[in-house]
Amino acid sequence: MKKAHPVSLLCLFFVVSWARAQDKANIDSLPTQKLKEVILSSNRLEIPLRQNSKTVQILTADQIQQSGVTHVVDLLQQVAGIDIKRRGAGATQADLNIRGGTFDQTLLLIDGIKLDDAQTGHHTLNFLPPPQVIERIEIIKGPASRTYGQNAFTGAINIVTKKETPKTLTLGLQKGNFDQTNGSFFVGNTSEKTGVLGFVSRNTSDGYRYNTDYDYNQFFVKSSFNRHKTPLDFIATYSGRKFGANGFYANASAIDQYEETQASLVSLSQRYSKGSWIFKPKLYWRRGQDMYEYIRNKPEIYRNLHVTNKLGTAFDTSVSSDWGLTGMGLEISRVSIRSNNLGDHSRTMMNFFLEHRFYLFNNKVDITPGIAANYFTDFGTHSFPGIDLGWQLNPKLRFYGNLGATFRIPTFTDLFYSDRTTVGNADLKPEEAFSNEIGLRYSSPKVNVSLAFYSRKAKNLIDYVKNSNDDSIPFSAENIQRVNTQGIDFEFIHRIELYSLNHEFKISYSYLENNLENSGYNFSRYSINNNLKHHFVGNYYFPIYKNLSTNFVYKFVERTVGEGYSVMDLSARWTLDQLEVSLYFNNIFNTEYWESNLVQMPEGNGLLGLRYSF
Repeated sequence: MKKAHPVSLLCLFFVVSWARAQDKANIDSLPTQKLKEVILSSNRLEIPLRQNSKTVQILTADQIQQSGVTHVVDLLQQVAGIDIKRRGAGATQADLNIRGGTFDQTLLLIDGIKLDDAQTGHHTLNFLPPPQVIERIEIIKGPASRTYGQNAFTGAINIVTKKETPKTLTLGLQKGNFDQTNGSFFVGNTSEKTGVLGFVSRNTSDGYRYNTDYDYNQFFVKSSFNRHKTPLDFIATYSGRKFGANGFYANASAIDQYEETQASLVSLSQRYSKGSWIFKPKLYWRRGQDMYEYIRNKPEIYRNLHVTNKLGTAFDTSVSSDWGLTGMGLEISRVSIRSNNLGDHSRTMMNFFLEHRFYLFNNKVDITPGIAANYFTDFGTHSFPGIDLGWQLNPKLRFYGNLGATFRIPTFTDLFYSDRTTVGNADLKPEEAFSNEIGLRYSSPKVNVSLAFYSRKAKNLIDYVKNSNDDSIPFSAENIQRVNTQGIDFEFIHRIELYSLNHEFKISYSYLENNLENSGYNFSRYSINNNLKHHFVGNYYFPIYKNLSTNFVYKFVERTVGEGYSVMDLSARWTLDQLEVSLYFNNIFNTEYWESNLVQMPEGNGLLGLRYSF
């Protein structure tokens, strides 16, 4: 990391100097479209994005549509510092990692509903809704435990679904390599009092290599009642997947693995205000199911079946006063698992948070101290104090910093799993870390720039380790001693109008370095090896005509183990009245690369799509 400091400081100097130059030139006096202020619903305190004191990146509904992706997994791969380790094509199975963390250390939310999995974070992305129903995606990099609790160890992603849709009925069909066939049905309507949107899809493929076929079904329904007074939102979503899992979890000889997963969520939520108070109650039920066979269609040889349930309720409130902005909330949930391998277990969790935002020097400086306290019936009480600081240098330029503690208790898999390649550990301790970050953000209608430096000192990290490469020796869950992480996040977005068409150019880069201390283990599955060291992404949305547009994505990845590789994706979209024709090409230069374990990703492949709206 020391070698990177001169480059980092040069980047910081460039951003500050460039931002000041832009202000002097007053580029925003040119004709431009004024962007709508984004209020972050990922925060329990509702704060505009430009006033936030964390590293937060937003993907809007327009950007999602412009990307041309079929799965949100592919979209998240276009953000530097977000490590999506896919196992196969079509978003069959993938792990979500932020800033060098593991899949168990990143929290996914839908409209603020936490979707942590007590069994394993391997299934987190099974809950992703389809792109068609998403209003925006809020990506919070860095520890968010003070806001959400223990699973937001290295970051969180909040999917905000659409509140309003015009009256529409849309049918979609895609066909591509590996006999990929995707069919979808979308319906939406919003009136003064009610709103509804629904989505149903089925995606299938024969697979791009032996035993990588999949059959993926999904539906999503959201209804809003009493919209003209105090809206009540209802969500019901389900995804079911059946897929060949060649090389997903074991070793090179395990080519006949098979898996079926189910992920479902039912929730009720509300937001209402009275005077300076805002109240946000929630009630939800989350269910997951995972069936795994070591030899496909031969469950008698080896088969795991896990069913998890989480029932929870939360109540958040905030109030503004002459003293600033105060937020507090309480969440109570109970999780349980029934498993032929892990056994039957349950735990009850309580999470309380309190924070207050002070405004100083005519609102140019803000300080937000806060604390979250969690109680677990099997791990006792733990707290996460922290503080955010912000300095608004001018209306467009903001300097910010934050520091705080973060925490994660072991999953039931960490504690109790056992097979011939992996052994859990019932004596595991919780993971702990202390993180800090400083950053600079410039925001204007045409240009957005952000640069952040961060570090994390973690101890008792849970990983599956061993000292020998012998396949007969299983990986064992252990609390490895200490890992110190340092890194950089940079993003630049430029919007420009050419011939009455809006172009968007974006580059993002992340650098990460992990230093492991006091560990005697030679092999690791997650925390020690295979993190993103260098990650560069370039996006260019290029409209050719009013109804014809293209999008180019270039990704360069270099991990801590292995050589770097580059992947190029291309999409195009043509609309004519109610008909839309789309093309999506992945890995157009046939790069050979691996994102996770022993699973080689497919070479060049594409999808041709038709969508008709009635």
